[in-house]
Amino acid sequence: MNFFELYELPIRFLLDEHEVKRKFYQLSKKYHPDFYTLESEAKQAEILELSTLTNEGYQILSDADKRMKYILSLKNILDEEGKAQIPQDFLMEMMDVNEALMELEFDFDETQFTQLKNTLREKENALYETIRPILENYEDGTTPDSELKKIKEYYYKKRYLLRIQENLNKFAAR
Repeated sequence: MNFFELYELPIRFLLDEHEVKRKFYQLSKKYHPDFYTLESEAKQAEILELSTLTNEGYQILSDADKRMKYILSLKNILDEEGKAQIPQDFLMEMMDVNEALMELEFDFDETQFTQLKNTLREKENALYETIRPILENYEDGTTPDSELKKIKEYYYKKRYLLRIQENLNKFAAR
């Protein structure tokens, strides 16, 4: 059973957050271990497992990035950890961003910091806009593999941008 089945939701990249939360509360109540204290040990263990799955499912289904990774994993499309192929043109585009990041690390400047943060936000938004129609129209089982590969590429590019953002935040906090 996957988390979408547990939550009785369609496999979608874009979900109604209120519906996910509503299902979480419904399942949390249904599988709360306190309601099964008089049951057999086997039943209690089953309920504890379902309660754990409910919580894990909520952590994944309520977070767009985790949900994307989960769906791509369900579809067996993700590369092994550390072997992700990011397109060369994207990496070349990121060279300027990485250089600006290194300059800030050696000689922090608030204006450059703000510009770099804005540049990263713009790149992430532009990247999302290229993939948004595919995410919105995704139908499990009918969306072609070529579209899933575009989503996978987006996922890796976004992770790359997030790592840059994390690095930026590290030394900006000093």
